Amino acid sequence: MPERPLTIATYAAGASLAAITLVYVFGPTFFLDDDAANSSKSSRKKGVVGLANPANDCFINSVLQALAGSPELRVYLIREMHRRKLEGPELYKDISAALEEQKAKKKTKQTPEWLLLGLQQGLITAGLKDVLDALNERPIYKKTISAQAFIRTIETSFRTRINRSQQDAQEFLQIVAERLAEEHYAARRVRRKAKRSIDALETTKDTALKSNEPGPSTTEARHDSKLVLPSDASGTSTSDQDTSPEEQSDEPDSPPFPLEGRLESQVECSHCHFKPKPSLSSFVTLTLHVPTQSTSATLNACFDGLLKVEQIDDFLCDRCRLDHAVLVVSRQLMKSNNTEEQRTVLEVEKAKLEAALENDPEQAPKDVKLPDSSTAPKRRISRHTRIADFPRILAIHLSRSVWDPHSSSSKNNAKVSFPETLPLGGLLDRKTYRLLSVVTHKGGHNSGHYETFRRQFLSAPFSTPASMGTEGIYSVRPTPVPSAAPSPRLSARFSKDSASGTSSTPDTLPPLSPSSLDSPSSSSASSRSLQIPALDKRKPPPTSVPLDAIPTPGLPDLPSERQTLEAPRRHASLSKAAALTARKRKVYDRWWRISDEKVKECKTNDVLGQQREVYMLFYEVIDEATS
Repeated sequence: MPERPLTIATYAAGASLAAITLVYVFGPTFFLDDDAANSSKSSRKKGVVGLANPANDCFINSVLQALAGSPELRVYLIREMHRRKLEGPELYKDISAALEEQKAKKKTKQTPEWLLLGLQQGLITAGLKDVLDALNERPIYKKTISAQAFIRTIETSFRTRINRSQQDAQEFLQIVAERLAEEHYAARRVRRKAKRSIDALETTKDTALKSNEPGPSTTEARHDSKLVLPSDASGTSTSDQDTSPEEQSDEPDSPPFPLEGRLESQVECSHCHFKPKPSLSSFVTLTLHVPTQSTSATLNACFDGLLKVEQIDDFLCDRCRLDHAVLVVSRQLMKSNNTEEQRTVLEVEKAKLEAALENDPEQAPKDVKLPDSSTAPKRRISRHTRIADFPRILAIHLSRSVWDPHSSSSKNNAKVSFPETLPLGGLLDRKTYRLLSVVTHKGGHNSGHYETFRRQFLSAPFSTPASMGTEGIYSVRPTPVPSAAPSPRLSARFSKDSASGTSSTPDTLPPLSPSSLDSPSSSSASSRSLQIPALDKRKPPPTSVPLDAIPTPGLPDLPSERQTLEAPRRHASLSKAAALTARKRKVYDRWWRISDEKVKECKTNDVLGQQREVYMLFYEVIDEATS
């Protein structure tokens, strides 16, 4: 009897060990990862990568998630960093071009060298590309990453600390977008100098060849100077393009910064109808004020506050001021006590003022003293603002701050309805944008929480309807042109008598000559490919009883020849239409509601319903070819 408890304990220990072994082998995450163990395979594949929030970083996380949902920005970052890698880091360590530009413009405030070096190296561009690549992974389980590496990159680039107490997502986006634009133009400045250096070396070589003096070859000069720039797909290198620093047009192989656009402001005097030269200003985020007169508004009404015609009083018109100056000089000439010398000076001043009025009223004569501006007439002008250059990515900030002089600032909680498709511009220069991301804010003016609604965007697959051959897509091998003469029509009942060696054809077709079968046209490769295989596939002679005459009880009648030919086409068109409809519904109607590490799927109607909380909108232009 004393051995029985020991035997029971041994069996219990063995059973426990077996159970532990089964759990460890077949379900190692059953107790450790409850979400992964209790979720199905399909639910684990749904979702995007979240961002951790260790220190009130929701204003940073929301902006990064919104930027991660823009394919246009990701393409720009990939191309920019790939080009920098090809050209080499040594090219962007030379800040002499930036120093020369500062000296030429005679800037009072000089940019420190460490800041110029960081701009040319593209620190924020590289950091943003890394975090956006990590956010665009396709996780098979719930995954959360940290944005601390990108935050440290920003703090290192500006040599400052990010203030967590302010928590303004729009200001964070403005800082990042402006820095990306500055790094873009800093890289272009370096490439322009490299191009000028290469052109100078080529000029020296040409001069040396003309004077029969030995000079450095172009290839050796490019290799020694380490200024070799890559060529684009069209074969045009960067050195073939030349743009001045003030020119805003982009090079063919250097795409523009997708977040940058330009506003054009034009004023007109209501008295003389003079229009001075319009002023241009660039923007990376477009700030629109939410109307405070009502509890609801539309996005078009917010645009009207920026783009509508505005009336401004007490404006000093340049043309009216010159007219006033001419009138004052004319009155002085009418005085009888003027000496001959004074009259001559007044006549010269009047002639200069009239010439300025005729040529350019904005450029007053420098050697003519104008009357005091307080005596000049004040006019009413009309100011109109329009979008001169549309950005590829339109970032809209809805300003909800209400400033009350008698109390502290507050938040405007009016509803703002926004469309999924946004047309902008006039009839001749209209652009259409598609909604990609929305950043919402819940809470008051001094506190709250940011969330991001991000569209699940899937790029269309790369289609190659035509074969490129064995040499690839850049092959110069021409496509065979079909013969102009029609190929002989071979009947399905074509047979050959093996005993006599002659061909038997139906009575409806003329007999084919051996030359037409054995000697096809040599000018058409496609004709040979169509004729020769038809002769190789010998079909047995038809049976005495046609297939149509064989009774088939319980089966429908055979389709006619026309129906047989039209059925595959109709089936293919219906399948293609169904596939396109399913793809559009799957791609464009799927959204993710992201709150730091929490990710939840939603629909377009849920996004468009965030009218009271919407804070920032991200639209991407729709190309005509895509639409």
